[in-house]
Amino acid sequence: MMSDSTVKMPAGFWDGLTQLGISPYDVLRKAGLPLTIINESYVTTSQYFAIWEAYSDMVGDIADGIIKMVSAFETAHYPAAVQATYHARDYRDALRRMARYKQLCPPENLSITEAGDDCTIDLDWFDKEGLVPPMLIGITLAFLLELGRRGTGHPLQAKSVAFSTPMGDVWKLEDYFGCPVQCHLNCNRLTLYRKDLDRTFLSYNKELLDILTPALNQSLEEQKRKRTITGTVKWILDRRLAAGTPGIQSVASEMGMSARTLQRRLTDEGTSFNHLLNVIRHDNARRYLADSKIDVNEVAFLIGYADQNSFYRAFRMWEGETPAKWRTQHLKN
Repeated sequence: MMSDSTVKMPAGFWDGLTQLGISPYDVLRKAGLPLTIINESYVTTSQYFAIWEAYSDMVGDIADGIIKMVSAFETAHYPAAVQATYHARDYRDALRRMARYKQLCPPENLSITEAGDDCTIDLDWFDKEGLVPPMLIGITLAFLLELGRRGTGHPLQAKSVAFSTPMGDVWKLEDYFGCPVQCHLNCNRLTLYRKDLDRTFLSYNKELLDILTPALNQSLEEQKRKRTITGTVKWILDRRLAAGTPGIQSVASEMGMSARTLQRRLTDEGTSFNHLLNVIRHDNARRYLADSKIDVNEVAFLIGYADQNSFYRAFRMWEGETPAKWRTQHLKN
């Protein structure tokens, strides 16, 4: 079951749908949500995903929906956090600001890595218990390229794009991105040419950034203070499990505190590091096993177990049956 954390709706989202010729009320009806949501600043994660699923269903082809949304959506409709990126010094500055201020809007995280001739941007989600709509994944990555195109005034092309889910007519997406697009991979990743990050933005406005940046930073710090320690630890564990089991010391270091302080804060919230590690492993095991394309034996390593026997024992404790039997029963339903 997806947790009902809240998501801030971009102020211009509904106007953007109208601009595309799609009625916001029709989208809400399709999503099975109350029409009053159009006046709400925040929705739950499940409602947010339902809105994007409804948009996807109404557009039809996922690729068409992605291209329409990112190409036709007017910059003026973006929230202040996104507006600030258009006034950045260059494409690199804009992407870094986007990665930082994304935490104020939808429930995703952008990890930017520069190496050699490439700049890779990986997209992760704070809440993976629910199935993230492919439309939302595609629009998020396409928008990052659109940001560079609008900001620099150049028809930039990506080097490669990878998606974890089907994306409709891939040929259309390859035409939009200007590069090969692969689906059914284990990541959602946009790879750019690193040299393009040095391109200056035509709309660079230092004076405006000096006004917007302090306010955005303050909002970000306030949001971080509101986020529970438990939620942050779960997110870090979820992100790092595939690389091996992270210890409390490394997680605490990433959060800027000692292991003793982290354990005390978790105790104050009624939980423990080991309990959260088990919860994340259990949730991810169920999610991976529900995907028939992932081999049962591979699941053990994806959730941080060094050997399959340890995973099998843990799974029997969680579900009372073997991973293979659980998969067989649930794929039938």
